[in-house]
Amino acid sequence: MPLGQNYDRQDCALARALEIVGERWTLLVLRDCFFGVRRFADLRAHLDIPRAVLSDRLATLVDAGLLARRNYAPGRDEYVLTDTGLDLWPAVYSLARFGDRHLVGPGGGRRRFRHADCPEGGAELAAGAVCPACGTLPAPSSLETYLLVPAADTDRPVRDDAVSVALRRPHRLLAPLP
Repeated sequence: MPLGQNYDRQDCALARALEIVGERWTLLVLRDCFFGVRRFADLRAHLDIPRAVLSDRLATLVDAGLLARRNYAPGRDEYVLTDTGLDLWPAVYSLARFGDRHLVGPGGGRRRFRHADCPEGGAELAAGAVCPACGTLPAPSSLETYLLVPAADTDRPVRDDAVSVALRRPHRLLAPLP
């Protein structure tokens, strides 16, 4: 029996959210948008996602109001998180932290997030995307991401697409990648 396409029989907010963000690739598209990846070609190259799948996921996210499609040149669009999309940051962060702690292996993941605009000097985010120095849930735009260990110092394959190279340098979330 094929899987259903929705959770119509579930009277649950989580089921409603999963109808939008629960398909394969969708959370990775959102993650990259938080990292500042905005253009279709960059998303496709960084994620190694089929063109049709990416088109479908972006259309779903735009229709749901999580992303806005903006024209940046004739015939060229970029995708930017809306306020509704930005509300997903703690969930995206928590899922990544879960993966770091329980699925990546010894030492966890390499990517870290710091509250760059913290009045107390900032620190690496704690569980729930909270800044332990000031106790707030910082907006994604006030966060800086960086790699704890340079990619060359790991056993993982080093990706050489332009987005991967740009993401090796510390940068603000939501800031467009060069």
